[in-house]
Amino acid sequence: MSTCVRGTRLTTYRSLLAASVAALMTMTLSPAGAAASTGPAAAARESRPVYSYADAVRESVWVDTRLDGDGDGRTDRVAVDVIRPREAAAQGRRVPVIMDASPYYACCGRGNEGQRKTYDANGNPVQFPLYYDNYFVPRGYAFVAVDLAGTSRSDGCVDTGGRSDVQSAKAVVDWLNGRGRGYTTRTGTDRARADWSTGRTGMIGKSYDGTVANGVAATGVEGLETIVPIGAISSWYDYYFAKGAPLFDSGPDWLSNRVESPEARTRCGAVQQRLVDGAPRSGDLTRLWAERDYVPDADRVKASVFAVHGMQDLNVRGKHFGQWWDALAAAGVERKVWLSQVGHVDPFDFRRAEWVRTLHRWFDHYLLGYDNGIDDEPMADVERAPDQWSTDRVWPPAGTRATTLRPGNGTEPGVGTLSLRPARPGATETFTDAPQLDEIDWSAAVDRSTTAKAGFISKPLTRELRLAGSGKVTVTATPTTTSAHLSAVLVDLGPATIRDYAAAGEGITTLTERTCWGTSAPGDSACFKETRAATADVGFTVFSRGWADLGNHASDAVGRPLTPGKKHTITLDLHATDHVVPAGHRLALIVAGTDRYLIEPPASTPTLTLDLARTRAELPLVGGAAAFARAGSGTPADATATTVPRLTGPADSVAGPRPIDPIPGSNRR
Repeated sequence: MSTCVRGTRLTTYRSLLAASVAALMTMTLSPAGAAASTGPAAAARESRPVYSYADAVRESVWVDTRLDGDGDGRTDRVAVDVIRPREAAAQGRRVPVIMDASPYYACCGRGNEGQRKTYDANGNPVQFPLYYDNYFVPRGYAFVAVDLAGTSRSDGCVDTGGRSDVQSAKAVVDWLNGRGRGYTTRTGTDRARADWSTGRTGMIGKSYDGTVANGVAATGVEGLETIVPIGAISSWYDYYFAKGAPLFDSGPDWLSNRVESPEARTRCGAVQQRLVDGAPRSGDLTRLWAERDYVPDADRVKASVFAVHGMQDLNVRGKHFGQWWDALAAAGVERKVWLSQVGHVDPFDFRRAEWVRTLHRWFDHYLLGYDNGIDDEPMADVERAPDQWSTDRVWPPAGTRATTLRPGNGTEPGVGTLSLRPARPGATETFTDAPQLDEIDWSAAVDRSTTAKAGFISKPLTRELRLAGSGKVTVTATPTTTSAHLSAVLVDLGPATIRDYAAAGEGITTLTERTCWGTSAPGDSACFKETRAATADVGFTVFSRGWADLGNHASDAVGRPLTPGKKHTITLDLHATDHVVPAGHRLALIVAGTDRYLIEPPASTPTLTLDLARTRAELPLVGGAAAFARAGSGTPADATATTVPRLTGPADSVAGPRPIDPIPGSNRR
């Protein structure tokens, strides 16, 4: 759990809560619910399931976004499906809102079982995907499922993280707070008012849904009290490119077309073309990407943030969490984090009971005002091994320092050293890009001289060494051709049992047994398939990565052809991680070319010569340089052999990365 860092708004926020907590309690607890508790203090610390889910109000509203994205001469309306406690409405009690704004409700489904919205013959909502409605509506919340513009029953066009996407959800927050217009039909004039809502809204969602939550929070909209982004994007440029190196073979137009309704595809050709024109495959930063970068606006965020990210997420990579977290920290935003060993997976599917309990307490505190202590608990939960978790009071932990480690020559070409000492002037290593190989191939051959990589390895550690946060690798390289892509990976050399993040379930196995979380009703079950950790025994673990197009050496914004035979220097951003290299293991830095499956190859096949004296890694070490010096001194009693076996499990089953929603029912949505 997490000690939430307090911003300057917290004192005001708490004073408002103190003034309204009694009223909020009466909104959510019936007399029967109060009687079931152990007293007023207990009632104030947890909302109880005292409302009828079967009798809940289920309705659809169309909210005006105030945009005309499809250019038909009228402002777009987005479909908003609402489920809320009927008893509260009958008694004139207002309730807070949990919102999931998504493009996936019709095209692809949500969750591990690919659930879609369903409707009765009159168009009234029947099934709300996931468990949020089943669990939270009986506890005095409304759940709101928003179809982003251009998807399902909404007007407008999908613009892949741009103004239309963000405004689709922000307009609903405004409507819930009495600032926007809603209608009872898609084209009619009868108004629908959210007079049942307190206006206090929490947005939640995985992948695209969590990305929209980040984007809405970055507008600073009033009434958005908290967001829970799960495996979410913070900058769409960084989803598609890494300093000019393309991460996918398609652009944002592919994803837009994938999620749009058939009707939208016929009217949104101009928007599609703008996505193509504004996102050139050169990887240049354009105005389109600037609009879709939420990180610079982190200082506008008024909501608390509970982020969840898989440290082996090869779809929405760890950089998205890392740069968003750092920006929120600089802005003083209250925040909390879970970091797991899975890939692109919802915590409901890797730590279910603890997740629901924690999320319940989080929403109770930030939406109902309950003083349940969650804001005073440890900030971070980190999965150390499958189903084994630790906590940190703050994250990155106190004493974490950016520490410069230096590569050096070893006893044979391509097998060098990693230490605190700078390389001697003139020291070099050379490798040739091999696009058919990947980080697993490089790691398996880290102790052998090969032409495809340059590996730099620490001494066997006498003590464990922890890295927590985001790192960087600065490379000075001389290419033989006019184009070159670079990869840098950090590897823990030593045996371990890890989640099998590269298998189909990305670290989980879905079982046939079901458990129930909330109340069911005809057409909407609260029971979901259980999962267990899918594990693999490995000889080494790649735990952080970064890439770049060397042509972007002079500018992050624009790439240029390289000058063969000339030195170029560029910095690669390593993905945020939290990893402990145990005593007896070794830490390795590998620099190579194209990382198969994870970046696209360059136009040529270069050979690159690294200037080791001008190449370095800046890594977030807990304890800083002193910790590395201590861990690298002496001879550990349990030191492993000097050769590393080929990785099994994740090594041989890495799937090629794809855009957010390639396969209905997969974890990659």
